[in-house]
Amino acid sequence: MTHHRRGLRLLLKDDDLLARIENDWSTADLDDRRTAMLRFADLLTRTPGAMNPDDVESLRAAGFTDRDVLDIVDVIAYYAYANRIADGLGITLEPWITDD
Repeated sequence: MTHHRRGLRLLLKDDDLLARIENDWSTADLDDRRTAMLRFADLLTRTPGAMNPDDVESLRAAGFTDRDVLDIVDVIAYYAYANRIADGLGITLEPWITDD
């Protein structure tokens, strides 16, 4: 997960926010859009078969466009795919990858 943390750190530019998200995104005091997106990501990751149209509607209600929803789903699906490939093959991080 170190490489994911590094990417998120570069995007957020806020180490305190990153620490709160890592600790528990649901109590990290995020804005409504980020909370809706992370709730959706959590549901799709943990219980993909339980997803329903109301879950997509929750993103629209938070202000995401249909294109945004597609992008969100694409990223979630890609990370699930890539992580399962890496885990399945026993791939470990290169020693040169750091949190910085």
